[in-house]
Amino acid sequence: MITSTNNPAREKDVMKKIAWVTDSTSTLDSAFAEQNHIYIVPLRIVFGEECYRETEEISSDTFYEKLATSSRASSSQPPIGEFIELYESIKDQYDEIITIHCSTALSGTLHTSMQAAEMAGVTVTAIDSRAGAYPLREMIMQGLEWQKQGCSATEIKHHIEQMIDNMSFYLIPASLQNLHRSGRVTGTQLIISQLLKIHLLLRFEEGKVVVNEKIRTFKRTKERMLEMLKKDMEKVKHVCIMHANNQEEAHTIKRQITELLPRLKTEIMPFIPVVSIHAGAGTIGLCWIRGEQA
Repeated sequence: MITSTNNPAREKDVMKKIAWVTDSTSTLDSAFAEQNHIYIVPLRIVFGEECYRETEEISSDTFYEKLATSSRASSSQPPIGEFIELYESIKDQYDEIITIHCSTALSGTLHTSMQAAEMAGVTVTAIDSRAGAYPLREMIMQGLEWQKQGCSATEIKHHIEQMIDNMSFYLIPASLQNLHRSGRVTGTQLIISQLLKIHLLLRFEEGKVVVNEKIRTFKRTKERMLEMLKKDMEKVKHVCIMHANNQEEAHTIKRQITELLPRLKTEIMPFIPVVSIHAGAGTIGLCWIRGEQA
């Protein structure tokens, strides 16, 4: 690649070749990823002694069938060897590499990716998305646009971190038992919720899933989540409704948003299996990013 050494202003005019390394929680289409130099390392889905590469080795239907009947379901981060092999194979093909993964508060995937890069002798720009699913996908999609504008990996990281600060992500989990087993909900919260039949409205805060409110009915919990969206209506152009095998409720929420805020662009996205393992089939989520690009 030829660059000018005498005119710093021209450096930014020459778009650097950047690779993106992420994981399966990004929900990106494999064909799109291949076309845009995005490398997806899948998390693992574990049922007893059986282990599957998320989104690659198990279909959605088979996953939910196993989830309903298995007494032991869990997830795990990709093995470090898979990251090392990836970095070894791409390190001489790109000027810069951005590694961006699901929240470090919920998974060690980013740290594993960084450790693997160091072992492979690769310098990477690391980004903690503090989430996963729709917002992680949007960070990468928007990052590609900044890349086309000539931004460096460091500049892209700065822009994405601004997106993270403007992100709102709410969840209504279907299963507090699963969240308790994975450490996302305390034993006290679980017992109180079961005794009083309380629904939890959860939110992502600094990458962690925290309880936003405890509400007596599902209908009111859903209304409260929509109220949070309405507060940001002047700063939002796009909202994503996510669901874990609960399309009917997702479409109901989409109709409610259309009636409440008709100018908003709405999208329905299935959660990847990892979310369903921890929050349960039937979980609903809502996410938006304030000040996002049109």
